[in-house]
Amino acid sequence: MPNLTQETLSMNSITRRDLFRTTAGAGVAFLAAPSLAIAADEPAKLYTLPKLPYAFDALEPHIDAMTMEIHSQRHHKAYVDNLNKALAGTDWAGKPIEGVLAGLDKLPEKVRGAVRNNGGGHYNHSLFWQLMSPKGGKPSTALSKAVEDAFKDQVNMFKLLKEAAMTRFGSGWAWVIVKEGKLKIVSSPNQDNTLMDGSGTPLLGIDVWEHAYYLKYQNKRADYVDAFFKVINWDFVSERFAALAKG
Repeated sequence: MPNLTQETLSMNSITRRDLFRTTAGAGVAFLAAPSLAIAADEPAKLYTLPKLPYAFDALEPHIDAMTMEIHSQRHHKAYVDNLNKALAGTDWAGKPIEGVLAGLDKLPEKVRGAVRNNGGGHYNHSLFWQLMSPKGGKPSTALSKAVEDAFKDQVNMFKLLKEAAMTRFGSGWAWVIVKEGKLKIVSSPNQDNTLMDGSGTPLLGIDVWEHAYYLKYQNKRADYVDAFFKVINWDFVSERFAALAKG
């Protein structure tokens, strides 16, 4: 296995401000990735694999280095490659992934399933890497207030989010989503997310596919979920909530 060095955050070199930009009139707010967008007079650009904001071993002992390397460099890369293949030659190629997912019903039927799976995988993982940090931290005052309004406190939010993760049969995600400034916990199968049905925008999510945890935790999904709670990047989540709440 090659010796991969620490990588810096670069979702195609987008800025934090870009990450929190919302799209007016779309019915849902979502992360905007300018480097994935195309102007009318430009050729379609390929989706690319974002770099991690930390070294593979930075989240140890909670998330192991081997899992981070395989998860990001192989699984996520496969979603990116298959998404590019599915949209090649269509008007949707290279457009912002959030808009693609929100408009799945407008895609040609022959590519819709592949885009749902692989586009969802690309979006979900691009967000997931940023939701974790070795620095930890704590929620902002505004986010803490929203958590209290929706779940009573952070302890209860974690309890409900863990229940969503544990009761998701097979592969999928457990989410804290934002809808009109309010928080809600849901889960989704496979690589689906709530942009696809307009029910909200993902704020915080846990990948419960086995490839996210099996090397270290085997079938102990509950232990993996508890470990995830210890590496949440609260600065990022708080800033993301502030932007989404405005939308």
